[in-house]
Amino acid sequence: MKYINPLKLKVLMMMFFGTGILGIVIGLTVAPNFSSDSSLLITFMGVINLSLGGFFGWIFLTQQPKEEDKRKRKPKRK
Repeated sequence: MKYINPLKLKVLMMMFFGTGILGIVIGLTVAPNFSSDSSLLITFMGVINLSLGGFFGWIFLTQQPKEEDKRKRKPKRK
């Protein structure tokens, strides 16, 4: 898998976790007043967002640090 900048991964994690929590809260509290189908759908989308946040968190925690390309390194002067 391609190396992803850790700052980008942190932003993606926070966005997915935030929207996931917000979707679950809205789906369980506000949406049942309108229709039970919409509340189930909104809650399910919130769970999917939480799962995506967990996936990007797993990538963030398990990816190897980026190694410098040996071909682009300048030789040391003595």
